[in-house]
Amino acid sequence: MSELLNTLMQDARVWQGHRHMQTTQPAEPTGYQVLDNQLGGLGWPKGALSECLLDTPGIGELHLLLPLMQRLSHNGKTVFWLNPPHTPYAPALAREGVNLDQVVMIHTEDEGDFLWTLENCLRSPVTGLVMAWPGKLASREVRRLQLAAEAGSNVCVLFRERRYAGQNSPAALRLELEPGDQQDLKVNVVKRRGSWPGQRCSLAMAHRADLSFREAPRVVQGPWPDSAR
Repeated sequence: MSELLNTLMQDARVWQGHRHMQTTQPAEPTGYQVLDNQLGGLGWPKGALSECLLDTPGIGELHLLLPLMQRLSHNGKTVFWLNPPHTPYAPALAREGVNLDQVVMIHTEDEGDFLWTLENCLRSPVTGLVMAWPGKLASREVRRLQLAAEAGSNVCVLFRERRYAGQNSPAALRLELEPGDQQDLKVNVVKRRGSWPGQRCSLAMAHRADLSFREAPRVVQGPWPDSAR
């Protein structure tokens, strides 16, 4: 029992009040040094869920993932967009250095399709990043997705409404996003492994490209037959 507890503490899965634990869990740098500093010098956790909590889309949340999309897509890893609220503008992504050959957008028709698709994306060896916009998720469904994330070694970011910030979640990282002054993006760390929450920073987005949603690279459309699940 003590060996199991020591392992959990070493992996920073047990919160220890004011005590900081340096986690050795694999992660991908965000591309924003000021944010990485708030995340213990790491970034987006791999093999785990991350949540971005915001009131409305279009406040700069895609630019938060842009450096990671650039890096992974040019390393031959697939970037999945699952049920985005609008269609991403492919030429803008290309101008920002994202390899569109590695970008796949998927639309599903119902919750069952969504969960099945997300789980399979997380388990796929070709996946580098999954960005997903779920509707309402029960706690047991988030735990189910966390188990799928642990089976892979990729990054998964769920974009959810801020009202879910009070919901218990097994996600390794939870960020609350708000628009700031002069197109800055305010980031509040609600939860992260290995330390206490409450770190805040602002990311300059003043010269960000227009990633307005207009046309897609590749689209896969659900629903899927029951035999495929």
